[in-house]
Amino acid sequence: MFKHLLLPTDGSPQSEAAIRQGIALAKETNAKVTGIHVEPEFHVLTYRTDMLEDTRAQFAKDSQAKAAKILASVENAAAAAGVACDTVYAISDSPYEAIIKTAEEKGCDLIAMASHGRKGIKSLLVGSETQKVLTHSRQPVIVLR
Repeated sequence: MFKHLLLPTDGSPQSEAAIRQGIALAKETNAKVTGIHVEPEFHVLTYRTDMLEDTRAQFAKDSQAKAAKILASVENAAAAAGVACDTVYAISDSPYEAIIKTAEEKGCDLIAMASHGRKGIKSLLVGSETQKVLTHSRQPVIVLR
């Protein structure tokens, strides 16, 4: 069975639910988990107002603090379940690539992640990191809702 699960999270309620389910699976199979949170790179020209308002250094500091808070929830849930846990904070404009790369580097044999359930035109316009991971990953992916 699976021995090392990668649990990507963006801090959303859907991701939090997937983290809990992933940790429960890890506990049942005596596996360890690695939580990952990916933040975008800083850009001077962007639609994100938090980047427009910050300097590169302030944006990096704020992103790291946000990631630490999000990843702490993974660590706390894993500790409560008695599951070994590691966390990774990555910076990338392509979160799916960072997720897949981390899974390969850490030797994860399953990626367990949430789907936000977008449908129709919104899913085409917004895109889906989960769909991209499903399409490009060599590791098995389980999508949790």
